[in-house]
Amino acid sequence: MSQNLIHTYYEAFNKKNWETFFDLLDEHVVHDINQGNQEVGKNLFMHFMERMNRSYDERVVDLIVLTGKHEERAAAEFFIEGVYLATDPGLPPARNQKYRLRCGAFFEIRKEKICRVTNYYNLKEWLSQVQ
Repeated sequence: MSQNLIHTYYEAFNKKNWETFFDLLDEHVVHDINQGNQEVGKNLFMHFMERMNRSYDERVVDLIVLTGKHEERAAAEFFIEGVYLATDPGLPPARNQKYRLRCGAFFEIRKEKICRVTNYYNLKEWLSQVQ
């Protein structure tokens, strides 16, 4: 069940089906941002994704999902293929640079909802691809 939930999460991400994407999240979802802060709540996650969608056009490819014995936790490894569309504050200027980056994500799942998302990627590698 957890594997299906995570696959559905990334399918919705790729299709930009934000209604389905956000429906998979618990109202009090914990979002650990790569090399950033922790945010709590679906509304903050929605604002984060609005900002991301302004600056980046991304797609998850080569997804692998692993779950724990009781399926309360899951991990995903994938590549993000993207285009840097608009300058994200504090980062280099955007000029429609393409990038491909290996990523990892960790999830906690309760009552068939995602209650934690922790994302990791190599920021130095991304910077080298968009410089």
